[in-house]
Amino acid sequence: MFAKLRQDIRCVFERDPAARNTFEVLTTYPGVWAVIIHRLSHWLWNAKLKWIARVISTFSRWITGIEIHPGAKIGCSFFIDHGMGVVIGETAEVGDDCTLYHGVTLGGTSWSKGKRHPTLGNDVVVGAGAKVLGPILINNGARIGSNAVVVKEVPAGATVVGIPGHIVESTPSPDDTSAQIAYAKKIGFDAYGATQDLPDPVANAMHALVSHIQLMDERVGQLSHVVHDMGGEVPDEDLPEIVAGDLDPLNDQNSVSKPARDEQTP
Repeated sequence: MFAKLRQDIRCVFERDPAARNTFEVLTTYPGVWAVIIHRLSHWLWNAKLKWIARVISTFSRWITGIEIHPGAKIGCSFFIDHGMGVVIGETAEVGDDCTLYHGVTLGGTSWSKGKRHPTLGNDVVVGAGAKVLGPILINNGARIGSNAVVVKEVPAGATVVGIPGHIVESTPSPDDTSAQIAYAKKIGFDAYGATQDLPDPVANAMHALVSHIQLMDERVGQLSHVVHDMGGEVPDEDLPEIVAGDLDPLNDQNSVSKPARDEQTP
């Protein structure tokens, strides 16, 4: 238990640049308090002292704002940043080196007994406000973006955003040590489960649609030439060009300046 405690404290310095020393972490980080108290309540839960375990976990929720059921299984180097509003259900399982931000729910979708909460693999980051629901598996190295709602299994190294969750990119499998190190050096730590250059799945779909339309225009043009050569009549009209970049909402060139309002005459 004390070995896990040391790992839980050490991982804070790796993932929170605001952490200055061990004394500060132990006395001012509610996420660390919640994990420490949970390890005690989980031990009591496994020892069949379930009422006492629930009382301790309720006390932890009262002082930290973080609710972790004593039956939940938590791995090593687990960090809850900020923490307020985090809920982890009874049958949830969290692997090693995982990070959760405030407002995260690892919840169930059924009132039935048995496994009903998600399982997180190793090195998983769940962004603020995200909901991971049901007995699903979030594989190693996955990233869940802020406010995403995930109800299906997430493959290793994937990033999920949106409601419902959409996979927007995949990273090298954490099982490949060399690839994992190279990728980590490239992007650094994924705070809140997303990077600044995260692709937009809607924009990607629109760009693919525009490319398809442009290809169809070219083929229709070729057919028009063939019909014209065979003596047929084809209307000679120029179609407006569609540029994929115009569909990017963050493109400065896509902004339309509003004309100045005419001065009102008396």
